[in-house]
Amino acid sequence: MIDNSTHTDSIFHAVRSGDADTVLKLLAENVTVLEHEDEKGYTPLILATYHGNAVLTDLLLKNGANIDHQDASGNTSLMGVCFKGYEQIVDLLLENGANVHLKNGNGGTALAFAAMFGHETIVKKLVDNGASIYDQDVRGLRPIDLAAQQGNESMVNLFKELDEERQAN
Repeated sequence: MIDNSTHTDSIFHAVRSGDADTVLKLLAENVTVLEHEDEKGYTPLILATYHGNAVLTDLLLKNGANIDHQDASGNTSLMGVCFKGYEQIVDLLLENGANVHLKNGNGGTALAFAAMFGHETIVKKLVDNGASIYDQDVRGLRPIDLAAQQGNESMVNLFKELDEERQAN
């Protein structure tokens, strides 16, 4: 009998340390660890993305990890990498069908995180993949409002341009 608690600890340790060999070994043993959660609701995929590990992200996605799993706060892998600015992983997640419309417990979206932290290229990618510039969080704030609160004038201007494009179409 397989001790899943040991394998769960192993997968989380392997992901945190970037140990793809151990992740592959655990997957090869048919251990169903892809959807195990730690105390914060993080899955191996969420941890791989949060740590900026594109190799492990790709490996976990190819092995069936739930791309849109939400942690205890409602955050997804996509939200985390938009917060951190990991463009390569944003690309991987979008190519694999990550949902740009999901909201966390505060009503925040991946686009809101990218806007708040000034990741213009990521904002454009999200919008190109269907993210709405008009979504509001629980306080009624849109991504443009969050960028303005951060004093990011170039991001505010980007959202104004995107709004003008939407209005014209």
